[in-house]
Amino acid sequence: MNSSPFHQQNTRPSQSLTRREMLWQSGGGLGGIAAAMLMAGDGLLAQDSASSQAKQPFPTTPGILGGVLHHPPKAKRVVQLFMSGAASHIDLWDYKPELEKHHGEPSDFGEKVEAFQNGLGPWLKSPWSWKAHGDCGKMLSEITEPMGACVDDMAFIHNMVGKTGVHSQATLLQATGFVTPGFPGMGAWISYGLGSLNDNLPTFVVLPDHRGFGPSGPKNWASGFLPAQHQGTVIRPGTASPINDLFPPAYANQSRDEEAAMRALMAKLNTEHQNERPGDSRLEARIKSYELAAQMQLSAPEALNIADEPAHILKLYGLDHGKTSFPDEINEVEETEYFGRKCLVARRLLERGVRFVQIWSGCDNGFPRRNWDSHEDLKRDHAPLSLGMSRGAAGLIQDLKQRGMLEDTIVLWTTEFGRMPSSQGTVGRDHNPYVFTNWLAGGGVKGGVSYGPSDQWGFRPLDREHPTQVYDVHATILHLLGIDHTRLTLRHNGIDRRLTDVHGHVIRDVIA
Repeated sequence: MNSSPFHQQNTRPSQSLTRREMLWQSGGGLGGIAAAMLMAGDGLLAQDSASSQAKQPFPTTPGILGGVLHHPPKAKRVVQLFMSGAASHIDLWDYKPELEKHHGEPSDFGEKVEAFQNGLGPWLKSPWSWKAHGDCGKMLSEITEPMGACVDDMAFIHNMVGKTGVHSQATLLQATGFVTPGFPGMGAWISYGLGSLNDNLPTFVVLPDHRGFGPSGPKNWASGFLPAQHQGTVIRPGTASPINDLFPPAYANQSRDEEAAMRALMAKLNTEHQNERPGDSRLEARIKSYELAAQMQLSAPEALNIADEPAHILKLYGLDHGKTSFPDEINEVEETEYFGRKCLVARRLLERGVRFVQIWSGCDNGFPRRNWDSHEDLKRDHAPLSLGMSRGAAGLIQDLKQRGMLEDTIVLWTTEFGRMPSSQGTVGRDHNPYVFTNWLAGGGVKGGVSYGPSDQWGFRPLDREHPTQVYDVHATILHLLGIDHTRLTLRHNGIDRRLTDVHGHVIRDVIA
């Protein structure tokens, strides 16, 4: 007697099973769907001669542009490094000697300032020393010193401005171009426009912080109103299960014949389900996502396995010290291990055909704080996070360069906004959406450049009439990929939507 709750509740004949019931009964889950599609693609499922020659239901496409770009591209891949919680520009990249001169004096902005919290205390100098790096003489803080080897390949944009000091909205703005959810992430737009470089890998991969997601979570890499197949595929390097739900659970305990029959039936149910919902791309996207993930896991397991990397490469990314875990505090060694690993895995994914990789540092997890949102203690939060980020990012840039990949790979560093030059409490900084820093490297970017200075305090752009907005950065990245940002659109609810909304100018001064 089968005591399964499903068996007791379902008395309909097998031919009336729904797709959902089939998944519950088979125990195969989404891994079974992926396996079914893989077998179908390899001709392993029983089919009649007509169906065997039919077009596969979920083919990989070259992108809406069909490979015909608007102008010759300088790059074909992107890595986005996202510092969640708002990294302080004036403690990492934007040196302000005036803060050193006036440290501890009452802050006077010359205007009424609306602070997010109570962050308008005395002027607060950076707690770290600064020195010049590279032929360009770029000043870097000691907690970003590992990036000194790369500054001649980097273009810093110091006059970025945001629209809000609220983390969730500001994060969405940097990731999608809008402060409200429901819009595609930049990686989704690039996947939609350019398509895949490799049928065996996802086009858009997200490597989240090992502790969790940042504000707005998966909405930052969602496909929005674009076909759902363009959403980011989340992978967690270094974990026991980097891709969730890829394989059937152990309790399924099926024989070969039973498994083959289940996959054949599942493929039939998938087709019927999709045919009944012609305007709904979610099933197609889910199957395609897991099919691609299965391809990567089964056909290219080395993509996530860094064990074969030589010692000098591990050292380049800061991975030569052995993993250490300190669960009750943010630790420099731990941050270097996690961020460096993600950067190395990103390089391995890029060289195997992934077009857009998004790497996150920091998560929205409350207290104790595990992100860049340093209201209470700047040194406690920023020092380990920044050193870990800098070692990983510097390793990535140098590794891409020595492999000849940096010339056609764009590296973008961003955060949702900056932090105030005045103090909060005694050693913290409040939110500053009025100015912050992004930087670019590789893929057609002019190196050794600092563009758009902030004012003497790092409070606002020096030229308030001509700040740089996220739309300009997005327009510039699309331009480097061969895309006119005004022409990559999709009509939705009567509006021709695009990544840059109705804004955006290519920043010519940072293009080589």
